[in-house]
Amino acid sequence: MTPSSSLPGGPPAPDLLAWYDRHRRDLPWRDVSGKPDPYRVWLSEVMLQQTTVAAVGPRYARFLARFPDVAALAAAPWAAVAEEWAGLGYYARARNLHAGAKALAEQGFPRDVTGLRGIPGIGAYTAAAVAAIAFGVPVVPTDGNVERVAARIHAVEAPLPGAKKALDALANRWMEQPAARARPGDFAQALFDLGATICTPRRPACALCPWREACAAQRAGIAETLPRKAEKKARPLRFGVHFAMADADGRLLVRRRPATGLLGGMLEVPGTPWREAAWAAAEALAHAPVPGLRWTALPGEARHGFTHFELRMTLLAARHAGGAPEGFAWLPPAEAKAAMPTVMRKLLVLAEDAFSPA
Repeated sequence: MTPSSSLPGGPPAPDLLAWYDRHRRDLPWRDVSGKPDPYRVWLSEVMLQQTTVAAVGPRYARFLARFPDVAALAAAPWAAVAEEWAGLGYYARARNLHAGAKALAEQGFPRDVTGLRGIPGIGAYTAAAVAAIAFGVPVVPTDGNVERVAARIHAVEAPLPGAKKALDALANRWMEQPAARARPGDFAQALFDLGATICTPRRPACALCPWREACAAQRAGIAETLPRKAEKKARPLRFGVHFAMADADGRLLVRRRPATGLLGGMLEVPGTPWREAAWAAAEALAHAPVPGLRWTALPGEARHGFTHFELRMTLLAARHAGGAPEGFAWLPPAEAKAAMPTVMRKLLVLAEDAFSPA
């Protein structure tokens, strides 16, 4: 291995790139032609934020089949984009992706970090990732994997999120090395793979790491303890009551949420607002989509964690022979579930028996 002291910027880039050339992951969004498509790079990076590679793989291919380029995504109605994103979570990403596509369809992809940051919904990390991978800009995109590698290589014991800026600066110093600057896209993806497969959160495989001799945390025996994280505050609890209303054919009554706000524009099972106080039966029924029906409380509750709160939902079920009220629609349960966000899918588990035809 190359001694880390012989090169500027810390751990030896040639060793990491040689390891990557042998062990890189075969991922559907990785380009092998030498001419990465910025749209595909951008799409994969947005999808991978706060979602696992295993979950994104098949959804990436399906999304591309429906929206093969920026122009197709920009021209699509939001409802179609929301439907294709359903189940991936963090739906603001899809809104930002759609807004960004509209801007990019008009002006094309900027080829540098500053220009990319000017596109709606593209933040610092995504701009750096697209710039490095698609356009060869010598910048390190610092995601959670890279933060972890940087914290261990340099034995940074300051906790996250406060240490983010320092870790980003340390990681970008690695790009000072000629080998990294010659292959910035590969260097960035090598860091992603190193963090995902070797320098993992628990039980890192230090013996297999191409940077083990340069790793201060490994030498000190503290690699598994880094990066440190500040203690999280308990998230507040909120409650909701929802209404599973089926017609004679077993179709489910759904509505689309307002365009702005949490889960904006997504399909939902109608219900009460989500609030910190539990709902009494009488006040919950005031939010029923059709008043006067005989509602039956279904057993169990659905739980879902959002970034800023935990949600608990219960479900009331009823039959309705009439048409859908204004602002609502009937959908077969399978079709409704496919277009709904994860939180609603969890709720529908409680109502599976309520959907069979009368």
